Amino acid sequence: MAGLLLLAVAIGFLLPVQTGVNAELRTYLGHPVAAAFVSFGVGTVGLLVAVLSLRIPVPLAEAWSQSAWWQWSGGLIGAIYIAAVVVLAPRLGAGTLIDAVVGGQMVASVVLDHFGWAGFPVHPVSVLRLLGAALVILGVAFIQR
Repeated sequence: MAGLLLLAVAIGFLLPVQTGVNAELRTYLGHPVAAAFVSFGVGTVGLLVAVLSLRIPVPLAEAWSQSAWWQWSGGLIGAIYIAAVVVLAPRLGAGTLIDAVVGGQMVASVVLDHFGWAGFPVHPVSVLRLLGAALVILGVAFIQR
């Protein structure tokens, strides 16, 4: 479990780096949507190389016929996130932006866990979970000051 938590922290480290890289790219492309498009394009090429190199099957037709519409929305949600942080990063700074994003993630995570939405197992809301989420949101105010 400790190894998985460290991996999650490492992945979390990459998010503000990605945000800064994409915000810088925007200065050369001229628009946040263009930067998000290029970011997703580069990511798509990288994933295509991984899928081909590892010979991972991608049964799109079968998956499409067996899944719900909302299970295909992850890429669109990611694109919205990338475009939004490209706009917000230069205005808020890395600390405030990422802390606000994490605050939003905490609120959404508690709700998703409580109801078991989007494929998550049910973890009912508790006083400690609410306190933890409140502390993260309080951190937004501290970082912003």
